[in-house]
Amino acid sequence: MKRKRRLAPTGSVRDELTQLGRGARKSLGQHFLASAETAQRIVALAALRGDERVVEIGPGLGALTSILAATARELWLIELDADFAARLREIYARNPNVHVVEADVLRVDFGELLGTGAPAVVVANLPYNVATAILARLIEQQGCFARFIVMVQREVAERLYAKAGTPAYSALSVLTQVEARVEPGLRLGPGAFVPPPKVESEVIIVTPYDSPPVPIDDLAEFKRLVRTVFTQRRKQLGNSLGQICDDPHRVLAQAGVDPQRRPETLDLAEFARLSAAQRLDAG
Repeated sequence: MKRKRRLAPTGSVRDELTQLGRGARKSLGQHFLASAETAQRIVALAALRGDERVVEIGPGLGALTSILAATARELWLIELDADFAARLREIYARNPNVHVVEADVLRVDFGELLGTGAPAVVVANLPYNVATAILARLIEQQGCFARFIVMVQREVAERLYAKAGTPAYSALSVLTQVEARVEPGLRLGPGAFVPPPKVESEVIIVTPYDSPPVPIDDLAEFKRLVRTVFTQRRKQLGNSLGQICDDPHRVLAQAGVDPQRRPETLDLAEFARLSAAQRLDAG
């Protein structure tokens, strides 16, 4: 009789990889949590009550999965690595509430996957090389998710929740914060992972808005303006805005923004006014 494989304790990551006859794949940005206590702290940030639908992205060896499976009402595991997907299918074969989806998360149609029902909660240790792309993709799935508890590189986390006028404030800050509230959660050093990454990590809590926190008539145009001026973030707006409008100074005057200011000094409300003025001027 074949012995059923069980989840290894997170403290034996190297042993488990050895049993699988492989190591972490750098191409997939794989770094595995090495502590069960850390996994518990991350899941605690999700504040699960037990009746939620949960999506985990990149479960890998399952440090978070074992906790989520015991807590969530229904759990979807999105895993690109075929070895880990097969292992997870074996472990949870008798649990009808756990669904293993072997796929690239950037190609998953979450509306189709989750169907109708309450918005799900995402818990994930995101691969650093595609973390911002994944987060943007998740935020785009309107109505699918209530919140995301995701681990990213600390430098990226600081940009995501940065405030206007701070060194980390960027187009990423504005484009994310106009669609979601971003809060710091838990910082982790390289020693929390096997193999240890060369960077610090941070778990953040991201809560999508039902509508932007500032008045925006055309979100696509708002985003285009933000991306455009931040390509020349050191230039004054009176100069950089000329890439998308004929008379930047007139548009800035209509928005009540000093043309000598630089993009990293504008908050969401000011960008919204500037976008509205630019659209009126173009129309």
